[in-house]
Amino acid sequence: MKRYDNYSLSAHNTFGMDVRAALFVEYETEDELRRFLQSGDLARHGRHLHIGSGSNLLFAGDYDGVVMHSALRDLEVVAEDDSHIEVRVGAGYVWDDFVAYCVAHGWGGVENLSAIPGEVGASAVQNIGAYGVEVRDVIVRVEAMALDGTMHVFANAECGYGYRDSVFKRGLRGQYIITHVVYRLDKTPTFRLDYGDLRARVEAGGTPTLEAVRGAVAAIRDSKLPDPKVLGNAGSFFTNPIVTRSHYERLKETYPDMPSYPAGEDLVKVPAGWLIDHAGWKGKALGRAAVHDRQALVLVNLGGATGKEVMALAERIGEDIYNNYGIRITPEVNFIL
Repeated sequence: MKRYDNYSLSAHNTFGMDVRAALFVEYETEDELRRFLQSGDLARHGRHLHIGSGSNLLFAGDYDGVVMHSALRDLEVVAEDDSHIEVRVGAGYVWDDFVAYCVAHGWGGVENLSAIPGEVGASAVQNIGAYGVEVRDVIVRVEAMALDGTMHVFANAECGYGYRDSVFKRGLRGQYIITHVVYRLDKTPTFRLDYGDLRARVEAGGTPTLEAVRGAVAAIRDSKLPDPKVLGNAGSFFTNPIVTRSHYERLKETYPDMPSYPAGEDLVKVPAGWLIDHAGWKGKALGRAAVHDRQALVLVNLGGATGKEVMALAERIGEDIYNNYGIRITPEVNFIL
């Protein structure tokens, strides 16, 4: 187990904030994690945070507690029949590496989630989604360790999945550490292409394949999203708001080109990027934080920005969207205060 005091987290958050943790711990086995949890260090430091790759975090400043990270990167097939295969994956496995592994083996279900930054454990917390697919569609169960070192298994239905949401972000927040996730994948893939221009890109190359879908998704994301190694960011900063259909229809009278997607009975999802763009924020800066000039859903660190500067920009944007459209947009990124 790796253990460091006063540890820089600059390599552990994609905004590139140079903040420090009072104590940083990285464990390679469940036994190491259990021993650490039972050591009393969490109580001594007062608070704790478990991170993945830091692609969904925004630190306001130094973290005066314990930051933990998983190096559990095992992968094994645990069940199989003629149609499906179940794979148990360590929480520290890089998410896109897992997607690549599935595509290479002909297993369908996660190809639309290609090129999303982060790790397997975070996928089950955030219920990551893209191009009409959410990870909850393929999760069978989540294995997690309570802070007293005991193991618990959560079936999919117990995870409380919603749009970019789970019970691990709400009622059980901070109470469990995900160690493994079991996914159920299709041996005969069903392609879901009716989102944005994905179908056109895939079918331009011929008959759809897992490789073609993965390549198209990665190309679309690369064309829209800045590389965090070049320009600090956390990808999509806001979730797409869900509004009543009547509210949307009233707005459409004024904004006839406002897009939407079905979100349940009498509800529609409106792209937050469209709202931010049409409110005039694309490319605008507030100090050293800015809205990306190619994708209004992405806030970026122009260099040397603090977390509080990015938070201030997000707050200004949110106020403007509400004043313009009567819609509240919510950060998808977790603010660490």
